[in-house]
Amino acid sequence: MTTETTAALRARVAELFPALQADLEALVRIPSVSAAAFDQAHVAASAAATEQLLRDAGLPDVQILSALRPDGTSGAPAVVARRPAPEGAPTVLLYAHHDVQPPGDPATWDTADPFEPTQVGERLFGRGAADDKAGIVAHLGALRTLGLPDGADLPVGVTVFLEGEEESGSPSFRAFLEAHRDLLAADVIVVADSTNWKVGVPALTTSLRGLVDGEVELRALEHAVHSGQFGGPVLDAVTLMSRLVATFHDEAGDVAIEGLVTAPEPQVDYDEAALRADSSLLDGVALAGTGTVSGRLWAKPALSVIGMDVTSVAAASNTIAPSCTAKISLRLAPGQDPAAADAALSAHVAKHAPFGAQVTWRSGEAGKAFLAPGDTAAMRAARAAFTEAWGAAPVDIGVGGSIPFIADLLEVFPDAAILVTGVEDPDSRAHGANESVHLGELQKVVLAEALLLTKIGEGL
Repeated sequence: MTTETTAALRARVAELFPALQADLEALVRIPSVSAAAFDQAHVAASAAATEQLLRDAGLPDVQILSALRPDGTSGAPAVVARRPAPEGAPTVLLYAHHDVQPPGDPATWDTADPFEPTQVGERLFGRGAADDKAGIVAHLGALRTLGLPDGADLPVGVTVFLEGEEESGSPSFRAFLEAHRDLLAADVIVVADSTNWKVGVPALTTSLRGLVDGEVELRALEHAVHSGQFGGPVLDAVTLMSRLVATFHDEAGDVAIEGLVTAPEPQVDYDEAALRADSSLLDGVALAGTGTVSGRLWAKPALSVIGMDVTSVAAASNTIAPSCTAKISLRLAPGQDPAAADAALSAHVAKHAPFGAQVTWRSGEAGKAFLAPGDTAAMRAARAAFTEAWGAAPVDIGVGGSIPFIADLLEVFPDAAILVTGVEDPDSRAHGANESVHLGELQKVVLAEALLLTKIGEGL
């Protein structure tokens, strides 16, 4: 690809970007929260809006489809749009999702309404502005840049797959892949649902932690008893649970569950000051664990107590609580088998039951970790495209979170090369209040994807 070609694509993206931003703002206004407690008509409206955008872009085959969840209910609507490959050319699957997280307390947002897009400087604020409606716009922008609707400059076949329940754990994802395997088959899969290293420096996500969660129930009494009559020799369930929870980490703060895997240290590190600022860690609170900051985030297991059922302060009486239940979330290092991690967690709580309390582990969700091959033809094409778009070489990063459906993609399409890219940056605050996307970075993402499709068309 010549410098002149890149310059022409850059100019084309700049010309198209105001309309792309308007499309993103329109999508943000649709409160497409896929959590069951919210009105799912908005998720259907979001699917319809993205379907129309892809039809207007000139993709000849656009459908809204769904599959059954494990409980037998219908999954959320997904949009699939296709343009067949030219003779002998590869096909690229472009993934994003159109559902979003709940907005949380509106009072925690600086803008008037989480679903009213608001531009402040170079950032566009709103729920879904970054995660992941900007991913939809990145795909749409790349296709428009390469000449749709006539597709004169589109050298590959393209399938766009916009899921509608990623923020609810993608419960019908595997069934959807298997039901529509032929429709979604591709040589390269681009997942636009991750993050860049920082504004001005792109990244390829080469590792993702896996996930195991569940509930541990602790029982000490058949029923509550008077704390004055029995307190002392009889400990309450909350105190006993606290002693159990304390065994999950060693004195340094590393996870202390036997049998868990640790991956090799990453090649880049996360600045401690940046982590403290990005995580809102209070002054004086020390970081937990050992090793590099990035290693603790990406290459080691991490355990959090994310919920606990206990008597509330408002409802408290002078009684000894008979039982307590804690919700546990365990992030897994790349290379860790989720079933083995679940078994290790179950064995740990049984072994460390304090004072002989009855402890029961109930397994919840499980998701596999992801570790990308370091040097493939698709990776080399992506690195070159990102370097041209940003004027800076991308870095390989891990992400402490999980995208469990990546493992499903690998299993259903074992011959496809998977690239995990993103539109977010450390200031995007995905899932939190004041979520935003940096518009300048989004413009670079659009250019990078147009360049990537061109390079894939030139041959991997």
